Amino acid sequence: MKSAIYSVCNIGLGTLVTCRDGTDARRMDKLELGTTMSSTSNQGFAVKAAKATLSDLECMLSESPSSDRVCVKLAQILRVRRSEVALLRLDKGSLRFIFPPELRSAGVLPLTGSAVAARTAATRSALLSNTFMRVKHVSLFEAVKLGAEADEEDRAQGQMPIQKIMSVPVAPPAGDVLGVVQISRKGLDTSGAGADFTNADLKELEQAAEILARMPFMQEGAEI
Repeated sequence: MKSAIYSVCNIGLGTLVTCRDGTDARRMDKLELGTTMSSTSNQGFAVKAAKATLSDLECMLSESPSSDRVCVKLAQILRVRRSEVALLRLDKGSLRFIFPPELRSAGVLPLTGSAVAARTAATRSALLSNTFMRVKHVSLFEAVKLGAEADEEDRAQGQMPIQKIMSVPVAPPAGDVLGVVQISRKGLDTSGAGADFTNADLKELEQAAEILARMPFMQEGAEI
């Protein structure tokens, strides 16, 4: 393979949640931010929880959930850590972090800049890279120090460099870009970061991004 970079034009416990059409119901954690993490030999680091699906994410729409809850659920779906999820919203022509919450006051990323998230939004194109450390990029997301709700292992992992990444625009099928969602794998090196992302992973994230575009907190100026 010549290059590993692909550009694709492309909650307490026991709360019962039912989808709008009434076809799906499951029990979801109300305090998912307290979820602990584990590592596996085949998939790197993943959230300890029952397997989550895109249907679970869509079920949350009727609850008007916080961005924190949604992003933790997304971590479960993509089998990564809380510290490996980033969600940015377009506000006044620039991207602002809404997750992780520790980066909400970190400033903005102009769409004209060179950051991967800015290019993702500006070009409305997804990106998958399993050799991200070789790519010149803004390291703001890597330097985040997670708060008390994250466990010790996740806080340590959160400050490691990003080795692999998927970056996808958040937009309705025929609408304007609202923001960008990124899923990464962090580690001291590529082998320690876990398995490579696949085209199937990217497709799953693109489908999740369409659901994210329907979340109230993705609207400009909305409460996070």
